[in-house]
Amino acid sequence: MKATQQLKDEHQGVLIALSILEKINKKLKKGENVDYKHLEQLLEFIRVFVDKCHHGKEEDLLFPAMEKAGIPNEGGPIGMMLEEHNLGRNYVKNFAQAIEDFKTGDPKAANKIIKSTSSYIALLKDHIDKEDNILYMIADAHLSQKTQKDLLEKFEIVENEKVGKGKHEEFHKMLDNLQKIYLS
Repeated sequence: MKATQQLKDEHQGVLIALSILEKINKKLKKGENVDYKHLEQLLEFIRVFVDKCHHGKEEDLLFPAMEKAGIPNEGGPIGMMLEEHNLGRNYVKNFAQAIEDFKTGDPKAANKIIKSTSSYIALLKDHIDKEDNILYMIADAHLSQKTQKDLLEKFEIVENEKVGKGKHEEFHKMLDNLQKIYLS
């Protein structure tokens, strides 16, 4: 397996989380009750799996390997992805604050959740499409088999050290549970 394929595979879990968030937003728009714990679980998934793990692999390992292979950061696809990662972090920060407001009964909190997550969902869907269909293809064309293999080994270290052993499995169980609640 190539390192880029592992990143594409991770995108599938992210897309499931985004679909769940979309369903939650629909419930919130209708004024229906949503368990704030589900929001907190999705926030943790985004902060740990999406940002710390997935974006960490890209920012700390893949992008530097691509730059070393001659793909420019500034003004190129890598720079654009980094900008989008930072934009997403701002949406997530707003989402986190909205959850806190939601837990205290703030009547405007549901709209804050909808606004921050809708922006995040739109950004990430477009971002994933660009990575899967442009950036990773560029990486595959420029990175050697050895570099891809080395990246995969380093990705494993990221998962164990930055995220924690077994955390991936926990997140998949959580997504499965939330899928049954919101997407069935």
